[in-house]
Amino acid sequence: MRKLLTFTVLLSFLQPLVLTAAVRGKEVMYVGGTITTVPEATEGLLDYQDENVLRFTSPKGSFEIPYDRVTSLEYGQKAGRRLGVALAITIWALFSKKRKHFMTIGYNDENDKPQGVVLELPKGMPRTVIAVIEARSGVKCDYESEEARKHVHG
Repeated sequence: MRKLLTFTVLLSFLQPLVLTAAVRGKEVMYVGGTITTVPEATEGLLDYQDENVLRFTSPKGSFEIPYDRVTSLEYGQKAGRRLGVALAITIWALFSKKRKHFMTIGYNDENDKPQGVVLELPKGMPRTVIAVIEARSGVKCDYESEEARKHVHG
């Protein structure tokens, strides 16, 4: 019984490390959209260093979006409770939230047909990515809530 109690207490301290967002560091997830060359829920890297195109690359596929073809940009957040992932429910798990950061990019392809992608970004990336896309495309970002706007603009 004592080992079980020790394990539960230890797990409650490790739980914040286990229950992080789906994407971390510099990884971005292609959640879905009109791209057929990359499977949905694919994690990869987003390269916004090129002045002409935004690139997503992963071992499962890649795509490019020319900045001059971007027609819309939207940013939003989704908060959810951290329940059901850990073996033991702790006070921390009951009152904490994980927040996912989503960016939707609308653009016209080379045939002038409307296309779109939804990307999940890691916590620290939206501010930079949105600034770069706005500057290079001339399209202003729409925010799904005031809280999302505050996350990006402070």
